Amino acid sequence: MTTKNLQLLAEKNRKRLVEVVYKAKAGHIGGDLSCLNVMTALYFHVMKGLDPNQPKAPERDRFVLSKGHCVEALYVTLEAKGFLQPEILDTLGQFGSILSGHPTIEVPGIEVNSGALGHGLSIGIGMAISAKMNKKDYHTYVLMGDGEQGEGSIYEAAMAAHKYQLDNLVAVIDRNHLQISGDTENVMPIDSIRERWSAFGWDVTSMNGDDMDDIIRTFDKIDYHNHAPHLIISNTTKGKGVSFMEGIAKWHHGVLNEQQCLDAVKEIEERIRQLESSM
Repeated sequence: MTTKNLQLLAEKNRKRLVEVVYKAKAGHIGGDLSCLNVMTALYFHVMKGLDPNQPKAPERDRFVLSKGHCVEALYVTLEAKGFLQPEILDTLGQFGSILSGHPTIEVPGIEVNSGALGHGLSIGIGMAISAKMNKKDYHTYVLMGDGEQGEGSIYEAAMAAHKYQLDNLVAVIDRNHLQISGDTENVMPIDSIRERWSAFGWDVTSMNGDDMDDIIRTFDKIDYHNHAPHLIISNTTKGKGVSFMEGIAKWHHGVLNEQQCLDAVKEIEERIRQLESSM
């Protein structure tokens, strides 16, 4: 899939996300939108062995959504990949639905229950160690939030990943600078991300997570044989792709009204038309 095709798919996923969250009247839409480009790239360009007909294929790459409150972005990605049927995704927010506000293993394609912030990296490390011990070639990818970096368990995990030379592990921080309480640098400053993770022995790089070209370039350059775990700082915009949400803290967990939904969908549909006309 070309980069432009990935951009188009990300926009279609973005439209679906807005509609699903509006219908459910719940969801962490700001963080969903900031990580959606990366999630689209992972599932449709980076990760190997993903098969909706064999969701537990032994050689599949693993994905852990540590910032589990942004599960709606994962749901629309799984739908686009064929793991979830549209009629299932449409039950989000309804009584009896298998779709919760955080990832659960009841949902096809989800590897692990997650969302208690700070735990996902430790789980991903276990998966990566398992691959090494069993001489398997699959890779493990963990997506964390930047507000989540205040959890101490992350740094215990970071030390373990270095000790065991987990070059088959890639952690991504969705660096949108906003958490539920406001700007991360006011709540718990983390601007030393690169220095602190480098000091833990990780291979650290940064990318523009709002730019599909840069996302693909960055993932394609990963050296999975350098004996070091990988961290990507994905610089993004909270609420990316919906102009009235971008960079606004209240959309961490915001509910759209009907007019806002219509405005957001119209904006996204225009980008979809532009992309399609240029292909």
